[in-house]
Amino acid sequence: MSISRIYQNLNDFLEPNKVLVIFGPRQAGKTTLIKNFLAQTSLKYRSETGDNLEIAQLLSSLNFKEILKFAEGFELIVIDEAQRIKNIGQALKILVDNISGIKIIVTGSSSFELAGQIGEPLTGRKINLSLYPISQLELKMDINEYDLKKNLDQYLVYGGYPAVLTKEMVGKKIETIKEITNSYLLKDIVELDKVKNSKVLLDLLRLLAFQVGSEVSLSELGRQLGIDYKTVARYLDLFEKSFVIYNLRGYSRNLRKEVTKKSKYYFFDNGVLNAIINNFNSLEMREDVGRLWENFIFMERLKKRSYQNIFGNDYFWRTWDGKEIDLVEERDGKLFGYEFKFSSKKKAKAPTTWLETYSNASWELINSDNYLDFVV
Repeated sequence: MSISRIYQNLNDFLEPNKVLVIFGPRQAGKTTLIKNFLAQTSLKYRSETGDNLEIAQLLSSLNFKEILKFAEGFELIVIDEAQRIKNIGQALKILVDNISGIKIIVTGSSSFELAGQIGEPLTGRKINLSLYPISQLELKMDINEYDLKKNLDQYLVYGGYPAVLTKEMVGKKIETIKEITNSYLLKDIVELDKVKNSKVLLDLLRLLAFQVGSEVSLSELGRQLGIDYKTVARYLDLFEKSFVIYNLRGYSRNLRKEVTKKSKYYFFDNGVLNAIINNFNSLEMREDVGRLWENFIFMERLKKRSYQNIFGNDYFWRTWDGKEIDLVEERDGKLFGYEFKFSSKKKAKAPTTWLETYSNASWELINSDNYLDFVV
């Protein structure tokens, strides 16, 4: 099964003396994207990885002459998993500032490490892209609407990682997403912050998985896990910056009846969510279809906005008396409210308080009938 990606040609984003930075989770397809590009480029290139100790030592040394020798004779330098190289930002700055016309691509599966290292040194010298697990927007390039909807339950249960989608047998899908979750995502986080007790990380993710779509109390999570509030906050920050979860905050114009201090957390991939709780049952056998649906639609919308440059802020909205909207997008000075319901038979209407408080706001119900218009 061949899967088209939204970034068909990286030439569209490459500029002389700038660094193209591709962020995204491990196993989301960054390396494959680059390999496919290199296979057809006419540029003379050098491709390395942050796992190569010799290259990592050279670049982290910041030895001006040796770094320039490393790139001599090449039009394009590619470094995969660049966050593993100490001082990578300063090393890249040496290249872009001193080699006329040089083009550079780096990838990173940890925005925490890579963004922190390259942010200041490469100010004005970089272009950022994000690559996520396969989106419905990308699948629509190869699959018609009928088949996309027919396979909806598969996406809700097994997610969108390329290695999962290309497996035919259910057992192989489950085996693959478990491997991605345990051997890549969680392992990376443990190594990243030298976390001594990885069981606490998994327990915290399980608690979040069962609270998808609900406001989360960090103090309550800490009590359940036997750790303090600050440790919970630190672990959640690591999960966010390693592309495991997404933090959605509450929207308010400081009205006393609106809830704003808590957050909701969504998983970047439904397959990872299900691997965390070890539940790959079909939809008709599950009681959490509403949570799976909300997580799926939220993340697919996030991917679409990222890929199509739909700029704005996102929030949820809820009042203390229980009125709520799953997603609020603030774009071009306007508010757009969206409610997510899996069943097309369930009726809903905009909360009166929402319409009265924000007279210029819209509201729309997204269900299994109309969702493709929202995410593709």
